[in-house]
Amino acid sequence: IIERACNGVECIDMLEKADNSYYAMILMDIQMPVMNGYEAAKAIRGSSHPMARKIPIIALTANAFSEDVQKSLAAGMTMHLTKPIDIELLSEAVHLYVSHTSCEE
Repeated sequence: IIERACNGVECIDMLEKADNSYYAMILMDIQMPVMNGYEAAKAIRGSSHPMARKIPIIALTANAFSEDVQKSLAAGMTMHLTKPIDIELLSEAVHLYVSHTSCEE
C-alpha cells in the first residue's frame, strides 16, 4: 500500500498519526511546497514517534552532485537516489530496507 503526502508537513503529520509499524519506508521528494524534503527529514528524525529514528527515508531528487547526497544524509535520510529513478536501484533499496525494518520488529 502506498500513501502520498503533497508536502513535508503532510508527511510528518501522517507519520505522527500512524501506529508504530504502519509505514515501512518514506520516499521523500526534496523539492516540495510548504516544507521541503530536507526539512521534513530533519523534523521526522527529531520527532518523538517511535519510528522516527529508524524508518528508512529515501531521498528522490534531480540533485545529483556529491554535496546533494551529503545534504540528504545530513538531514537524516537513509539513502539518496537521483531522478530519473533507476527502478532496479529503487527496488533493491525497498527490499533491503523494508526487509531489514521488518526483521527488527
